[in-house]
Parts: sequence; structure tokens; C-alpha cells
Amino acid sequence: MNASIQVTRDPSVQYLLRLGDTCLIHAQRLAEWCGHAPILEEDIAMTNIALDYIGQARALLTLAGQREGAGHDEDQLAYLREERDYVNLTLVELPRGDFAVAMIRAYLLASLLRHVWRALESSRDEALAAIAGKAIKEVRYHAQHAGEWVVRLGRGTPESARRAHDALNALWPYLREAFVADPVDDHAHATGFGPRWADLHDAWHTEVVQTLAAAGLEPPPTTRFESAGKFGRHSEHMGYILAELQHLQRAYPGGAW
Repeated sequence: MNASIQVTRDPSVQYLLRLGDTCLIHAQRLAEWCGHAPILEEDIAMTNIALDYIGQARALLTLAGQREGAGHDEDQLAYLREERDYVNLTLVELPRGDFAVAMIRAYLLASLLRHVWRALESSRDEALAAIAGKAIKEVRYHAQHAGEWVVRLGRGTPESARRAHDALNALWPYLREAFVADPVDDHAHATGFGPRWADLHDAWHTEVVQTLAAAGLEPPPTTRFESAGKFGRHSEHMGYILAELQHLQRAYPGGAW
């Protein structure tokens, strides 16, 4: 088995990993729909969206490796870290669920990332701003695509509306984590590297509530539950994702096609 790598706790590197890991794990979950979506066109769409997120993750992990200065490339950062060293939002590591879960999660995340990428276009880090300039175009489509499905499901049959309601109730509590301020976000804000995600909450929430209203859905009541994936404390589902994601690289170190 290939030895795990250690990554610096530098706040700028952790900020990049937080966003890159979220894109990476979300892509892995979306890719599970390849060959399983309810219609052929959606099967292709979800696979292509997963590839967009892989591209964003690659760019962010590459930049994180460069900023760290320890010689770690995108593949090492993706495949050779231990579970506790991933800092993605817990939302993206939750089980695949049904199609309603997939679309509700895709919309909630894409709408958030649209605000993140928009703010990052003004980053003082030119490389990060350039990544954001490309990613914002992709995530706008992701939010539109998933948002249309949310409305379609919510306003569809009684069964589709029930599933959309259940999916929203199950996923909503995990969003609180995204807007918890911490030293990583504070450092990014203070240095002009990127926004505090907490500062994006109100704009994101207003946008999401409008889409949910169009779907006949309402945000569930706020709870005190707070997940902590972005701090390296993951759900029981994360280990299974990493076992599949890392298998080839761990079994055949440095292997190439």
C-alpha cells in the first residue's frame, strides 16, 4: 500500500483544499449515477457535471500543492491523504440516495458554489481568480439544471413531491456547516484570498428560498445539529468513498495507464 502524505495546516492551503475536496467528493457521488439515472439524457448530463467538478477539483488541488511547496501534486492530494485530512462539506459525502436527493443536493451545493466562485473572481491570488473565472460559468449551469429539476419534482406527481420534501428535510441540516466561520475563512477574508463563506449565507438563502417556493417546498426549521466534515470529522460514509476512490493508486503506487 502507498504511504499516506501529510499536508500543511497553512490556512490558505486549507482554504483551497476545503473547496477542492468538496468538488472532488461531490463528483464521486454524482459519478455513481452513470448508468443509473432515470432517463438517458440525464445520465449523460450528470456524468458531464461530475466531470466539471473533477476539473475544478484538479485545478484547486494543483494550486494547493503549489502553495504548500512540499512537492505534492493533484493525484497525491486526491489519493494519498487519510480521511481526517479531507476537509469537504459533509453534505457531499452522504449516500447517493434517490433522484430527488441527487437533484436537491446538486442544487443546494451549486447555488452555494456560484456565490463562492463569484467572490473568488476578485481574489488577490491571480491563479485562484483565474480558476474561478472558468468555474463560475460551469456552476451557473449546474445550479440552473438542478434547480429546474427541483421545481419539476416539487410540482410533479404526489410521489415526486413527497420524495423532494423528504430529500430536502434530510439534507438541509448539513448546510449549516458551510456557514460556520473559522480561522481558515477569517484568514482568507483578511488577506483578500477569498470570502468568508458565512458572509455569503444571506444571498444564498434568499436565492434558494425563491427556488424552493417555486417548487412548492419550504426550508425545514433550523436545528442545533452541526456536521463537521470541513474540520476533518466525517460521517461514517466517507471511508467507503475513499476506499473506492483511492483503491487503484494505493494498490499500484504511481501506476499510470
